[in-house]
Amino acid sequence: MGYFPFFMEIEGKEGLVVGGGRIAAHKVEKLLPFHPSLTVVAPDIMPELLEKKEIICLKHAFLEEDLSGMMFVIAASDDRALNNYVAELCKAKKIPVNVVDNKEACSFLFPALVKEGKLTVGISTEGASPQIASELRSKVAQELPDRMEEILDYLMKLRKEAQTRIAEDRIRAAFLKKAAMRCMEMNRQLFKEEEEALYIECNTSVQSNQKGSVTLVGAGCGAYDFITVKGLNAIRNAQVLVYDDLIDLRLLDYACESCEKLYAGKRRGKHSMPQEEINELLIQKAEEGKQVVRLKGGDPFVFGRGKEEMIALREAGIEVNVIPGITSAIGVPEVAGIPVTHRKISESFHVITGHTASGEDGLPEDMERLATLHGTLIFLMGLAHLEEITESLIRYGKEPDTPAAVIHGNFDGTVLNVRGTLKDISERVKKSEIEAPAVIVIGETAGMQ
Repeated sequence: MGYFPFFMEIEGKEGLVVGGGRIAAHKVEKLLPFHPSLTVVAPDIMPELLEKKEIICLKHAFLEEDLSGMMFVIAASDDRALNNYVAELCKAKKIPVNVVDNKEACSFLFPALVKEGKLTVGISTEGASPQIASELRSKVAQELPDRMEEILDYLMKLRKEAQTRIAEDRIRAAFLKKAAMRCMEMNRQLFKEEEEALYIECNTSVQSNQKGSVTLVGAGCGAYDFITVKGLNAIRNAQVLVYDDLIDLRLLDYACESCEKLYAGKRRGKHSMPQEEINELLIQKAEEGKQVVRLKGGDPFVFGRGKEEMIALREAGIEVNVIPGITSAIGVPEVAGIPVTHRKISESFHVITGHTASGEDGLPEDMERLATLHGTLIFLMGLAHLEEITESLIRYGKEPDTPAAVIHGNFDGTVLNVRGTLKDISERVKKSEIEAPAVIVIGETAGMQ
C-alpha cells in the first residue's frame, strides 16, 4: 500500500455520509471542524445527527443519485453489502470513498486526528492497528503547547507582516523560524519588543555574513529517548545534522524537514569517514552560516574524539558548544542491572578503550597496572579483543574467578548480556548472540543480580 497523507481543502465542499448510526455520527464529528457541506443519508438517522444544523439529513434508503456532485463519500452504514455497493459506485465515478471496517474497499483512510486551530496532525497505520494510531494521537496531543491555536494565529499574522517588512528571503526565513521556535518554547506569542529584537538579530546575522556555530551533542546510548532534553532541542533547531553510526536513527526524525542530514559514521569493519574530513565538513558548514549539530553516540568526550573536533573548530574561529550524553560505559551496564560502583564493593570505576593502535596486540599499554586495580574495569570497543583482554589481566595477576559481563545495548532500550568470570567469559560470549558494539565489565559489581 502507498497511502500518502495529502491535506485537501474540504471547507464548503460537498461530502456524503451513508448511514445514520453511531459509526456515521463518529465520522461526522471528525469532519465538522473542517466545515464541509455534509449530507447524511439513511432510512433511520439517530437524533444526535438530526439535531445538527450544520448538516443535511435525508431519511431514505441510499440512491445512486445521492452521489451527484459529491467530492468525497463515507460509507458508514451497518450493512456491509450496502457499504461495498457504495464503494463500487464511487470508484466507477472516481469519487474518493472511505468504507468503515473494510480497508480494501477504501480509496482513502480516516486518520486519527489532532486538531488545534490551524494545526492538524493525522496518524495512520494503514488499517493495521487503529488502537496504536489512537494511542499516538493522545501522545501528540499531550505534547502540544497549551496555547497552540493562539500561537498559530499569531504566526500567520506575523508571516504576512514579515512579507511586507522584510524584503530579503534569507532574513525573512530566519526571522520566521526563530519566531516560531521561541513561541513554542515560551508557549505564547511574542511581545512587540521581542519581535523587534528578533528582527534586528536576524538582520544583523545575515547581512554581516556571520559564521554559524557547531554544537557537539551526545545522543546517549541505545534507544533514542536516552538523549537529554537539551540535546533533543538542539536537533530540532539544527540546519545541518552530522551524525554518527551508533545512534538510534529515530533521532533524525526530530530535525526539521529542511535540515541537511549528513552521515559521518566510523565503525570497525565498515567504510568510515576519516576524522580530518569530519572536521573539515563541520568547519565548511559552519562557515556557510549554518547552525550545525554534530550528533555523536554516547558522550562526545568519552572516546568520541569530541575534543579533537572542538579544537579544530576553534582554530577555524567557529563557535562550538557541547551538550553531554549518557556514555555507554555507565548506561549500558546500568540497564542490565550492573552498577559501576557500589558501596563496600567497588569504590571506583575505570573506563578503558579495548583497542588502541599503540599497545601490544592492539591492547592498552598499561594492562599490568589495570590488573592491580580494585574498582570496576569497563572496556569499550573491545569485543573483538575480549580473549586477549581477559588473558592479559589473568597473566598480570587478576583473579580468574573475578566476575565479568559483556552487554550489548539495543535501540529498543533492551540489552543482551552474558555473565561469567574472567576465565570463562570469552567462551560464553562465543556461544552467545552478542555482537559489537558491546561493553565489557570486569569486577565484583559484574556479578550482582
